[in-house]
Amino acid sequence: QVYLVESGGRLVEAGGSLRLSCVGSWHTFSSYAMAWFRQAPGNEREFVAGLSWNGGVTYYADSVKGRFTISRDNWKKLVTLEMNALKPADTALYFCNADPRLASIQEEGPDDYWGQGTQVTVSA
Repeated sequence: QVYLVESGGRLVEAGGSLRLSCVGSWHTFSSYAMAWFRQAPGNEREFVAGLSWNGGVTYYADSVKGRFTISRDNWKKLVTLEMNALKPADTALYFCNADPRLASIQEEGPDDYWGQGTQVTVSA
């Protein structure tokens, strides 16, 4: 059974930090590019950060560059998102994403796996 489970979201004050975690279940997890997306109320889901199967290539949305860091541990089938200097604009439901192709990691695709999301709320 394939699943992704996110954790770590909570209420935090502006300027604070959070670490989101995502654990995968399937045996070919390490071959997938992984990413985090987010969706704020009334907005479409947007790409936040992504990385290649071995973490050697990373991508970030302009809005989070320099503040967020994505990483992975394939032995643990784990992807983390370190978020620093959080802003109220970062408030959203954060989703973990697995994509079999790095080229499309910044987009939603029909072959992607998704978690259920973890809520991040940043107060002013």
